[in-house]
Amino acid sequence: MKGRSRVGQSGARTKTLGELLAERRKELGISQKEMAVLIKNRDGKPITSAYLNYLEHDRGEPPGYLLDQFAEILRINRDLLYFWTRRMPPDIEPGEASPEKVTAAYRAFRRELKGGGSKGGGKKR
Repeated sequence: MKGRSRVGQSGARTKTLGELLAERRKELGISQKEMAVLIKNRDGKPITSAYLNYLEHDRGEPPGYLLDQFAEILRINRDLLYFWTRRMPPDIEPGEASPEKVTAAYRAFRRELKGGGSKGGGKKR
């Protein structure tokens, strides 16, 4: 689906970010209204339950500062949410790594996602 962030799970249909947020919120027994009160905009005011519903139905993606709050409240790793939204976590600065380190990191990342672990070691392009 165009515009929706999805991530694969072996043997299962991929979930969207909205599905992940809704599923985890429900697992924790938190209503949309309760969750919305816990998530704060930059002005310190809570998001609306309508906006949370909007996000859970994949009509948009939250800004990074909300991703961090979702991760904390839903007790999931924030890196997962950044991956789902195809964003770089704010603690990683692109200018801090050499092209070689970036390439090596992406190779290791792909190996891990594809279930290869630390196999191989040969160079691939």
